[in-house]
Amino acid sequence: MEIRPTTDQDLDVFVDTLHAAFGRFPETPTEGGGVWWAALEMDRSLLAMTADGRPVGTAAAYSFELTLPGEILVPATGVTAVGVLPSHRRKGVLSAMMRQQLTDLRARGEFLSVLLATEAVIYRRFGYGPATYTQRLTVPRRQAALAPSRARGTADAPATGPDPGSVELLRRSECGEILEEVYDRYRRAQPGALSRPHRWWTVGAGQPPVSPAPRYVAVHRDTDGVPDGYASYSTESGTLTVDETIAIDDAGFTALARFLLGHDLVAEVVFDHFPREHPLRWQLADFRAGQVSGDMDWLWVRLLDVPRALTARGWSMDGELVLDVDDPFLGEHGRYLLTVQDGKADCVRTDREPDLSLDVSDLGSVYLGGTAPSTLVRAGHIRAHRPGAAVLADAFFRAERPPHCLHWF
Repeated sequence: MEIRPTTDQDLDVFVDTLHAAFGRFPETPTEGGGVWWAALEMDRSLLAMTADGRPVGTAAAYSFELTLPGEILVPATGVTAVGVLPSHRRKGVLSAMMRQQLTDLRARGEFLSVLLATEAVIYRRFGYGPATYTQRLTVPRRQAALAPSRARGTADAPATGPDPGSVELLRRSECGEILEEVYDRYRRAQPGALSRPHRWWTVGAGQPPVSPAPRYVAVHRDTDGVPDGYASYSTESGTLTVDETIAIDDAGFTALARFLLGHDLVAEVVFDHFPREHPLRWQLADFRAGQVSGDMDWLWVRLLDVPRALTARGWSMDGELVLDVDDPFLGEHGRYLLTVQDGKADCVRTDREPDLSLDVSDLGSVYLGGTAPSTLVRAGHIRAHRPGAAVLADAFFRAERPPHCLHWF
Protein backbone atom coordinates (compact mmCIF):
# COMPACT_ATOMS: atom_id res chain seq x y z
CA MET A 1 0.00 0.00 0.00
CA GLU A 2 1.16 3.53 -0.79
CA ILE A 3 0.13 6.76 0.94
CA ARG A 4 0.64 9.56 -1.55
CA PRO A 5 -0.10 13.30 -1.66
CA THR A 6 -2.75 14.52 -4.07
CA THR A 7 -2.98 17.30 -6.65
CA ASP A 8 -5.92 19.21 -8.10
CA GLN A 9 -6.23 16.50 -10.76
CA ASP A 10 -7.09 13.98 -8.01
CA LEU A 11 -10.16 15.86 -6.74
CA ASP A 12 -12.82 13.70 -8.42
CA VAL A 13 -11.14 10.45 -7.39
CA PHE A 14 -10.68 11.74 -3.84
CA VAL A 15 -14.33 12.82 -3.50
CA ASP A 16 -15.67 9.59 -5.01
CA THR A 17 -13.48 7.44 -2.73
CA LEU A 18 -14.50 9.37 0.36
CA HIS A 19 -18.22 9.10 -0.41
CA ALA A 20 -17.85 5.38 -1.07
CA ALA A 21 -16.12 4.98 2.30
CA PHE A 22 -19.24 6.38 4.00
CA GLY A 23 -21.73 4.67 1.71
CA ARG A 24 -23.06 7.93 0.31
CA PHE A 25 -23.39 9.69 -3.01
CA PRO A 26 -22.25 13.29 -3.62
CA GLU A 27 -25.10 15.71 -2.98
CA THR A 28 -26.42 18.11 -5.58
CA PRO A 29 -25.16 21.69 -5.09
CA THR A 30 -27.68 23.98 -3.41
CA GLU A 31 -29.22 26.94 -5.16
CA GLY A 32 -26.42 29.40 -5.83
CA GLY A 33 -23.75 26.70 -5.86
CA GLY A 34 -21.57 25.43 -3.08
CA VAL A 35 -20.56 21.94 -1.96
CA TRP A 36 -18.53 21.20 1.14
CA TRP A 37 -15.55 19.79 -0.77
CA ALA A 38 -15.14 23.01 -2.77
CA ALA A 39 -12.73 24.25 -0.08
CA LEU A 40 -10.48 21.17 0.00
CA GLU A 41 -6.77 21.96 -0.21
CA MET A 42 -5.59 19.22 -2.51
CA ASP A 43 -1.93 19.98 -1.87
CA ARG A 44 -2.61 18.96 1.77
CA SER A 45 -4.60 15.79 1.07
CA LEU A 46 -3.62 12.11 0.98
CA LEU A 47 -4.80 9.04 -0.92
CA ALA A 48 -4.13 5.46 0.20
CA MET A 49 -3.49 3.31 -2.87
CA THR A 50 -3.27 -0.47 -3.26
CA ALA A 51 -0.34 -2.07 -5.04
CA ASP A 52 -2.38 -2.21 -8.25
CA GLY A 53 -3.25 1.51 -8.06
CA ARG A 54 -6.77 1.45 -6.58
CA PRO A 55 -7.67 4.23 -4.12
CA VAL A 56 -8.96 2.82 -0.81
CA GLY A 57 -8.56 5.66 1.71
CA THR A 58 -8.56 9.45 2.03
CA ALA A 59 -7.41 12.11 4.47
CA ALA A 60 -7.32 15.88 4.05
CA ALA A 61 -6.27 18.99 5.94
CA TYR A 62 -7.38 22.62 6.01
CA SER A 63 -5.32 25.65 6.96
CA PHE A 64 -7.02 27.48 9.85
CA GLU A 65 -6.24 29.86 12.67
CA LEU A 66 -7.23 28.76 16.16
CA THR A 67 -7.89 31.24 18.96
CA LEU A 68 -6.13 30.24 22.18
CA PRO A 69 -6.72 31.54 25.71
CA GLY A 70 -5.37 35.07 25.89
CA GLU A 71 -6.90 35.94 22.48
CA ILE A 72 -3.82 34.53 20.78
CA LEU A 73 -4.17 33.40 17.16
CA VAL A 74 -2.06 30.48 15.97
CA PRO A 75 -2.04 28.32 12.83
CA ALA A 76 -3.83 25.00 13.23
CA THR A 77 -4.42 22.16 10.80
CA GLY A 78 -8.03 21.04 10.45
CA VAL A 79 -8.06 17.33 9.68
CA THR A 80 -11.06 16.23 7.62
CA ALA A 81 -12.36 13.84 4.94
CA VAL A 82 -10.85 10.77 6.61
CA GLY A 83 -12.29 7.53 5.29
CA VAL A 84 -11.42 3.96 4.32
CA LEU A 85 -13.42 1.75 1.94
CA PRO A 86 -15.40 -0.95 3.79
CA SER A 87 -13.42 -3.60 1.89
CA HIS A 88 -10.13 -2.39 3.43
CA ARG A 89 -11.00 -1.64 7.04
CA ARG A 90 -9.15 -3.32 9.91
CA LYS A 91 -6.07 -3.62 7.68
CA GLY A 92 -4.02 -0.71 9.02
CA VAL A 93 -4.96 1.79 6.27
CA LEU A 94 -6.31 4.41 8.67
CA SER A 95 -3.33 4.19 11.02
CA ALA A 96 -0.92 4.48 8.09
CA MET A 97 -2.68 7.60 6.78
CA MET A 98 -2.82 9.25 10.20
CA ARG A 99 0.85 8.52 10.85
CA GLN A 100 1.83 9.93 7.46
CA GLN A 101 -0.32 13.00 8.01
CA LEU A 102 1.20 13.76 11.44
CA THR A 103 4.68 13.30 9.96
CA ASP A 104 3.85 15.72 7.14
CA LEU A 105 2.41 18.30 9.55
CA ARG A 106 5.55 18.27 11.66
CA ALA A 107 7.67 18.62 8.53
CA ARG A 108 5.70 21.78 7.75
CA GLY A 109 6.58 23.15 11.19
CA GLU A 110 3.05 22.90 12.57
CA PHE A 111 2.38 22.22 16.25
CA LEU A 112 -1.42 21.91 16.56
CA SER A 113 -3.95 19.77 14.76
CA VAL A 114 -7.73 19.74 15.25
CA LEU A 115 -10.66 17.72 13.94
CA LEU A 116 -14.35 16.92 14.38
CA ALA A 117 -14.73 13.24 15.23
CA THR A 118 -17.47 11.22 13.54
CA GLU A 119 -16.90 8.49 16.15
CA ALA A 120 -15.48 9.25 19.58
CA VAL A 121 -13.58 5.97 19.94
CA ILE A 122 -11.42 6.42 16.84
CA TYR A 123 -9.22 9.46 17.27
CA ARG A 124 -8.05 9.26 20.87
CA ARG A 125 -5.64 6.50 19.86
CA PHE A 126 -4.06 8.93 17.39
CA GLY A 127 -3.46 11.50 20.13
CA TYR A 128 -6.56 13.70 19.78
CA GLY A 129 -8.71 14.68 22.77
CA PRO A 130 -12.11 16.43 22.93
CA ALA A 131 -11.50 20.06 23.87
CA THR A 132 -14.72 22.00 23.17
CA TYR A 133 -18.33 20.99 23.62
CA THR A 134 -21.68 22.00 22.22
CA GLN A 135 -25.34 21.41 22.93
CA ARG A 136 -28.84 22.29 21.74
CA LEU A 137 -31.20 24.61 23.61
CA THR A 138 -34.93 24.33 22.89
CA VAL A 139 -37.34 26.96 24.17
CA PRO A 140 -41.13 26.57 23.78
CA ARG A 141 -42.55 29.75 22.28
CA ARG A 142 -45.19 30.05 25.06
CA GLN A 143 -42.40 30.07 27.69
CA ALA A 144 -39.98 32.29 25.81
CA ALA A 145 -40.29 35.51 27.84
CA LEU A 146 -37.06 37.03 29.13
CA ALA A 147 -36.95 38.29 32.70
CA PRO A 148 -36.04 41.93 33.32
CA SER A 149 -32.50 42.41 34.52
CA ARG A 150 -32.01 43.03 38.23
CA ALA A 151 -28.33 43.89 37.88
CA ARG A 152 -26.59 47.09 36.98
CA GLY A 153 -24.46 46.70 33.92
CA THR A 154 -20.68 46.90 33.88
CA ALA A 155 -18.13 46.98 31.10
CA ASP A 156 -17.61 43.23 31.49
CA ALA A 157 -21.25 42.29 32.08
CA PRO A 158 -23.80 44.69 30.61
CA ALA A 159 -27.27 44.55 32.09
CA THR A 160 -30.04 42.73 30.23
CA GLY A 161 -32.23 45.75 29.54
CA PRO A 162 -33.53 47.51 26.44
CA ASP A 163 -30.98 47.20 23.65
CA PRO A 164 -29.73 50.55 22.29
CA GLY A 165 -28.86 48.89 18.99
CA SER A 166 -31.14 47.49 16.30
CA VAL A 167 -31.99 44.19 14.58
CA GLU A 168 -32.50 44.00 10.82
CA LEU A 169 -33.92 40.99 8.98
CA LEU A 170 -32.11 40.02 5.77
CA ARG A 171 -31.86 37.01 3.49
CA ARG A 172 -28.67 34.97 3.35
CA SER A 173 -28.07 36.08 -0.25
CA GLU A 174 -28.06 39.74 0.86
CA CYS A 175 -25.50 39.71 3.63
CA GLY A 176 -22.54 37.45 2.85
CA GLU A 177 -19.96 40.16 3.56
CA ILE A 178 -21.62 41.09 6.85
CA LEU A 179 -21.57 37.47 8.03
CA GLU A 180 -17.91 37.08 7.13
CA GLU A 181 -16.86 40.31 8.87
CA VAL A 182 -18.87 39.72 12.05
CA TYR A 183 -17.72 36.12 12.38
CA ASP A 184 -14.10 37.17 11.97
CA ARG A 185 -14.43 39.75 14.77
CA TYR A 186 -16.09 37.17 17.00
CA ARG A 187 -13.62 34.33 16.47
CA ARG A 188 -10.59 36.48 17.26
CA ALA A 189 -11.74 36.91 20.87
CA GLN A 190 -13.33 33.49 21.44
CA PRO A 191 -11.02 30.70 22.72
CA GLY A 192 -11.52 27.54 20.69
CA ALA A 193 -12.89 29.34 17.63
CA LEU A 194 -11.51 28.63 14.17
CA SER A 195 -11.10 31.05 11.30
CA ARG A 196 -13.32 30.78 8.26
CA PRO A 197 -11.03 31.59 5.34
CA HIS A 198 -12.42 33.99 2.74
CA ARG A 199 -12.39 31.18 0.16
CA TRP A 200 -14.94 29.23 2.22
CA TRP A 201 -17.41 32.09 1.96
CA THR A 202 -16.65 32.63 -1.72
CA VAL A 203 -17.32 29.03 -2.76
CA GLY A 204 -20.06 28.45 -0.19
CA ALA A 205 -18.35 25.45 1.39
CA GLY A 206 -19.65 24.03 4.65
CA GLN A 207 -22.94 24.28 6.50
CA PRO A 208 -25.26 27.31 6.80
CA PRO A 209 -24.65 30.17 7.01
CA VAL A 210 -21.38 29.61 5.12
CA SER A 211 -23.19 27.63 2.45
CA PRO A 212 -25.63 29.55 0.24
CA ALA A 213 -28.61 27.48 1.42
CA PRO A 214 -31.66 29.73 1.82
CA ARG A 215 -31.78 31.23 5.31
CA TYR A 216 -33.12 34.28 7.04
CA VAL A 217 -30.49 36.26 8.92
CA ALA A 218 -31.18 38.61 11.82
CA VAL A 219 -28.32 41.14 11.88
CA HIS A 220 -27.67 43.13 15.04
CA ARG A 221 -26.14 46.60 14.73
CA ASP A 222 -24.64 48.70 17.50
CA THR A 223 -25.59 52.30 18.26
CA ASP A 224 -23.35 53.48 15.42
CA GLY A 225 -25.06 51.17 12.94
CA VAL A 226 -22.07 48.79 12.72
CA PRO A 227 -23.03 45.08 12.44
CA ASP A 228 -21.81 43.24 15.54
CA GLY A 229 -23.93 40.08 15.58
CA TYR A 230 -26.17 37.81 13.56
CA ALA A 231 -28.42 34.76 13.81
CA SER A 232 -28.98 32.44 10.83
CA TYR A 233 -32.27 30.54 10.96
CA SER A 234 -35.01 28.66 9.12
CA THR A 235 -38.53 27.57 10.03
CA GLU A 236 -40.28 24.29 9.30
CA SER A 237 -43.29 22.51 10.80
CA GLY A 238 -43.65 25.02 13.60
CA THR A 239 -39.99 24.94 14.67
CA LEU A 240 -37.56 27.82 14.24
CA THR A 241 -34.04 26.36 14.07
CA VAL A 242 -31.08 28.66 14.56
CA ASP A 243 -27.93 27.46 12.77
CA GLU A 244 -25.71 29.72 14.84
CA THR A 245 -25.91 32.91 16.83
CA ILE A 246 -22.83 35.12 16.73
CA ALA A 247 -22.43 38.26 18.80
CA ILE A 248 -19.48 40.39 19.86
CA ASP A 249 -20.98 40.91 23.32
CA ASP A 250 -23.78 39.63 25.56
CA ALA A 251 -26.04 42.62 24.86
CA GLY A 252 -26.04 41.82 21.16
CA PHE A 253 -26.70 38.13 21.81
CA THR A 254 -29.61 38.99 24.09
CA ALA A 255 -31.13 41.29 21.47
CA LEU A 256 -30.89 38.55 18.85
CA ALA A 257 -32.34 35.97 21.24
CA ARG A 258 -35.26 38.28 22.05
CA PHE A 259 -35.92 38.70 18.31
CA LEU A 260 -35.85 34.94 17.69
CA LEU A 261 -37.92 34.03 20.74
CA GLY A 262 -40.55 36.56 19.73
CA HIS A 263 -41.07 35.09 16.26
CA ASP A 264 -44.73 34.50 15.40
CA LEU A 265 -46.30 31.26 14.17
CA VAL A 266 -43.71 28.89 15.67
CA ALA A 267 -44.17 26.49 18.58
CA GLU A 268 -40.52 26.35 19.64
CA VAL A 269 -37.13 27.90 19.00
CA VAL A 270 -34.11 25.59 18.77
CA PHE A 271 -30.61 27.03 19.19
CA ASP A 272 -28.06 24.66 17.63
CA HIS A 273 -24.41 24.75 18.69
CA PHE A 274 -25.26 26.50 21.94
CA PRO A 275 -22.40 27.15 24.41
CA ARG A 276 -22.62 25.09 27.59
CA GLU A 277 -22.24 27.99 30.00
CA HIS A 278 -24.12 30.68 28.13
CA PRO A 279 -26.33 32.89 30.37
CA LEU A 280 -29.46 32.77 28.16
CA ARG A 281 -31.12 30.05 30.28
CA TRP A 282 -30.76 32.31 33.32
CA GLN A 283 -32.31 35.19 31.40
CA LEU A 284 -35.54 33.28 30.76
CA ALA A 285 -38.38 34.19 33.09
CA ASP A 286 -39.03 30.43 33.42
CA PHE A 287 -35.65 28.76 34.01
CA ARG A 288 -37.08 25.34 33.14
CA ALA A 289 -38.21 26.58 29.75
CA GLY A 290 -34.72 26.10 28.36
CA GLN A 291 -34.47 22.40 27.52
CA VAL A 292 -30.92 21.19 26.93
CA SER A 293 -30.23 18.23 24.63
CA GLY A 294 -27.62 16.95 22.23
CA ASP A 295 -24.71 17.65 24.59
CA MET A 296 -21.61 16.42 22.77
CA ASP A 297 -17.97 16.99 21.99
CA TRP A 298 -17.07 19.21 19.05
CA LEU A 299 -13.46 20.28 18.47
CA TRP A 300 -10.72 17.70 19.20
CA VAL A 301 -7.15 18.93 19.70
CA ARG A 302 -3.80 17.22 19.08
CA LEU A 303 -0.45 18.66 20.21
CA LEU A 304 2.37 17.92 17.76
CA ASP A 305 5.03 19.87 19.68
CA VAL A 306 4.30 20.08 23.40
CA PRO A 307 6.70 22.93 24.34
CA ARG A 308 5.63 25.12 21.39
CA ALA A 309 1.95 24.53 22.08
CA LEU A 310 2.19 25.28 25.79
CA THR A 311 4.22 28.45 25.27
CA ALA A 312 1.85 29.67 22.54
CA ARG A 313 -1.27 30.13 24.68
CA GLY A 314 -1.90 32.74 27.35
CA TRP A 315 -1.98 31.87 31.05
CA SER A 316 -3.87 33.53 33.89
CA MET A 317 -1.60 32.61 36.82
CA ASP A 318 2.10 32.39 37.57
CA GLY A 319 3.89 29.32 38.86
CA GLU A 320 5.38 25.98 37.86
CA LEU A 321 3.91 22.66 36.77
CA VAL A 322 5.74 19.48 35.72
CA LEU A 323 3.93 17.36 33.13
CA ASP A 324 4.94 13.83 32.16
CA VAL A 325 3.44 13.33 28.68
CA ASP A 326 3.15 10.01 26.85
CA ASP A 327 2.50 9.86 23.09
CA PRO A 328 2.08 6.14 22.32
CA PHE A 329 0.97 6.54 18.69
CA LEU A 330 4.20 8.32 17.76
CA GLY A 331 6.25 6.31 20.27
CA GLU A 332 7.37 9.42 22.18
CA HIS A 333 7.60 10.41 25.82
CA GLY A 334 8.68 13.64 27.48
CA ARG A 335 8.70 15.34 30.87
CA TYR A 336 8.29 19.10 30.76
CA LEU A 337 8.66 21.94 33.24
CA LEU A 338 6.05 24.60 32.52
CA THR A 339 6.95 27.94 34.08
CA VAL A 340 4.57 30.89 33.80
CA GLN A 341 5.35 34.48 34.71
CA ASP A 342 3.19 37.50 33.84
CA GLY A 343 1.00 35.36 31.61
CA LYS A 344 3.91 34.11 29.47
CA ALA A 345 5.14 30.53 29.58
CA ASP A 346 8.46 28.77 29.22
CA CYS A 347 8.48 25.00 28.68
CA VAL A 348 11.61 22.84 28.77
CA ARG A 349 12.43 19.20 29.35
CA THR A 350 13.21 18.29 32.93
CA ASP A 351 14.17 15.42 35.23
CA ARG A 352 12.11 16.78 38.11
CA GLU A 353 9.40 14.63 39.64
CA PRO A 354 6.12 15.18 37.78
CA ASP A 355 3.02 16.80 39.17
CA LEU A 356 0.85 15.02 36.59
CA SER A 357 1.30 12.10 34.20
CA LEU A 358 -0.98 12.10 31.17
CA ASP A 359 -1.48 10.96 27.62
CA VAL A 360 -1.04 13.53 24.84
CA SER A 361 -4.76 13.14 24.03
CA ASP A 362 -5.66 14.24 27.56
CA LEU A 363 -3.30 17.20 27.23
CA GLY A 364 -5.25 18.11 24.09
CA SER A 365 -8.49 17.99 26.08
CA VAL A 366 -7.29 20.40 28.78
CA TYR A 367 -5.27 22.64 26.45
CA LEU A 368 -8.02 25.18 25.65
CA GLY A 369 -9.40 25.30 29.19
CA GLY A 370 -12.65 23.51 28.39
CA THR A 371 -11.88 20.35 30.37
CA ALA A 372 -10.59 20.55 33.94
CA PRO A 373 -7.52 18.37 34.63
CA SER A 374 -9.11 17.36 37.95
CA THR A 375 -12.03 15.84 36.01
CA LEU A 376 -9.64 13.61 34.09
CA VAL A 377 -7.81 12.73 37.33
CA ARG A 378 -11.11 11.58 38.83
CA ALA A 379 -11.88 9.67 35.61
CA GLY A 380 -8.58 7.79 35.83
CA HIS A 381 -7.10 9.36 32.70
CA ILE A 382 -4.54 11.59 34.43
CA ARG A 383 -2.40 10.59 37.39
CA ALA A 384 -1.72 13.23 40.04
CA HIS A 385 1.54 12.53 41.89
CA ARG A 386 0.97 14.77 44.91
CA PRO A 387 -1.94 16.30 46.83
CA GLY A 388 -3.10 19.55 45.31
CA ALA A 389 -1.56 18.89 41.89
CA ALA A 390 -4.92 18.55 40.17
CA VAL A 391 -6.26 21.75 41.73
CA LEU A 392 -3.10 23.57 40.70
CA ALA A 393 -3.44 22.28 37.14
CA ASP A 394 -7.08 23.43 37.06
CA ALA A 395 -5.99 26.95 37.95
CA PHE A 396 -3.20 26.86 35.35
CA PHE A 397 -5.29 25.70 32.39
CA ARG A 398 -8.45 27.69 33.13
CA ALA A 399 -9.27 30.11 30.31
CA GLU A 400 -10.72 33.61 30.64
CA ARG A 401 -13.92 32.29 29.04
CA PRO A 402 -15.06 28.76 28.13
CA PRO A 403 -13.77 27.65 24.72
CA HIS A 404 -16.36 27.19 22.03
CA CYS A 405 -16.18 26.27 18.34
CA LEU A 406 -19.00 26.74 15.83
CA HIS A 407 -17.18 26.00 12.61
CA TRP A 408 -17.97 22.77 10.75
CA PHE A 409 -15.31 21.30 8.50
